[in-house]
Amino acid sequence: MEIDYIENENSLLQPPAVQRRRIRPVDDAHPFDLDAYILGYSGRTAFDRLVHIISTCPTLAPQALKLAFAQIEVLRDPTLYQTAMNAYDAVADLLEVQVPSTSDLCSVNTVWCEEVAKKNQAEKTKLEVELKTYSNNMIKESIRMGHRDLGDFYRATGDYTQALKHYTKSREFCSTSQHVLDMCLSVLELVIEQRNYAHISSYVFKAEGALDTANATAVANVAAGSNNSSVAAPPKKSAERDQVQSKLDFAMALFHLGQVNYEKAAHFFLKIGSPDSLGDWIGKIVAPGDFAVYGTLCALASMSRSAIKSQLTGNPIFSAYIEQEPYVRDLIQSYLSSDFKSVLELLERYSTRHYLDIHLYSHVYDLTNLIRNVAVVLYFQPFQTIRLDRMSAAFGWTVEEVEKEVVALIQSGQIQGRVDSQNKILKARKVDHRAELFAHAMKTATEIQSTNRKLLLRMRLQQADLVVKPPKSRREQDRTSELLQGD
Repeated sequence: MEIDYIENENSLLQPPAVQRRRIRPVDDAHPFDLDAYILGYSGRTAFDRLVHIISTCPTLAPQALKLAFAQIEVLRDPTLYQTAMNAYDAVADLLEVQVPSTSDLCSVNTVWCEEVAKKNQAEKTKLEVELKTYSNNMIKESIRMGHRDLGDFYRATGDYTQALKHYTKSREFCSTSQHVLDMCLSVLELVIEQRNYAHISSYVFKAEGALDTANATAVANVAAGSNNSSVAAPPKKSAERDQVQSKLDFAMALFHLGQVNYEKAAHFFLKIGSPDSLGDWIGKIVAPGDFAVYGTLCALASMSRSAIKSQLTGNPIFSAYIEQEPYVRDLIQSYLSSDFKSVLELLERYSTRHYLDIHLYSHVYDLTNLIRNVAVVLYFQPFQTIRLDRMSAAFGWTVEEVEKEVVALIQSGQIQGRVDSQNKILKARKVDHRAELFAHAMKTATEIQSTNRKLLLRMRLQQADLVVKPPKSRREQDRTSELLQGD
């Protein structure tokens, strides 16, 4: 399918609203292998990513639609057929070009839909009857499991509202911290699939509390079972605890990413354990290569160069994730070596890969803009004056684009300088360190003087309270003497 695209050299300079609607190309300048990409995912997240690709990249829409139809029959939600077809038809209407129809590409398996609908209805009835029986018998553990099973069922069939309702309802019947932890992890998987990032933090805090309680219980059991004559050594972190903690770190990273707090998101992405520590979340929710992309972009946009060098390149665990996306290593090395032209070229080359990610696509514009601004600031730091044509060669921009970028950074306060528009020179603002020192000394002296005055005033007030009160009047003295004589 041949589709013409209107591309701008500075496509990443467009506002976020335009970027989110923008059709992404796939060509030699923007490579993307859909088959290799989707192999890293399974289940509902694979389908959701394929639908996002259909909506974002019409070049791959027919291929993605076929893969989405194949993925549906692995799941238990027949309504996904309509979701995929609606996304494909919306792209065709948006482009207003002739594209293959859904019937020409693939067909709905109506027999499978009818069978799955019957099985779903039968299982729903069975689970509801079981839960009602457990509730009548007041079996707490069975009620919890009944709500959990119904939550899993509704999640598998695409009814996220009912799934969340039953997961949270099971909290009332949890008798151990492990039960609470399992409930929180189930809810986290659900809200991540929904991309409902605002609700992640509350369940992460609950899960961490349950995890600490479970760990304290394990320590107490070890201490009680140890020999009284010997001091019980604290148990090492179990593999299961590491796995849970890595999942919680990933969930918090997505929460901060959703809140546009890229520095904290980078912190949590970089502290995630090895891929094995994430257990079934690898593929089910996220792929190892995603950590490299998320963590690197957030770090480059928000962290200092020394922190990037120590926490990215010096982190052996995160380096294992970087190996999944080789271009990420080139991006980091170019940034650390101040080859900012290569940095921007890599960001543009793999922008399609970034925009096709369901968690990252709404942040690509902001992250790229922040990285570009940091690069310009770092490049100018060693200079007192520099010609804009030299900066244009270093960044691959025109002189006019460099001037516009630099003026914006000066106005925002990120660059302390001024632009000579006539000679096209950027000059750093001269700072009189001697005057700054005298001003600081005078300010400090004024603050000390004010503090001393307040102290002296406080001392005088305290002395006034110690002064003897004035004597009573003659009438009060006579009244006092009469009372004493009467006694």
